[in-house]
Amino acid sequence: MRFVARVLVRPKAEVRDPQGEAVFAALRSLGHDVSEVRTGKEILVTFDAADEESARTAAERMGDQLLANPVIESYAVEVAREAAKAR
Repeated sequence: MRFVARVLVRPKAEVRDPQGEAVFAALRSLGHDVSEVRTGKEILVTFDAADEESARTAAERMGDQLLANPVIESYAVEVAREAAKAR
């Protein structure tokens, strides 16, 4: 079966986020009343796995081994079967 993993990577709360600070300042200068901005990245990975549990295990391993730096980042994984593509 084919799965799509959505890996959301963000700086840990105790780590400074210069990009988030810049976005915060820009939004405030545009008149938006925001209280905090934290930035991150979304990584979509499509791959084959035997079942959803195997897919989740593989996606979490990808996050641990490469997609996130565990010293300064945290991540969350969402896994779903790939939707059939229209022909």
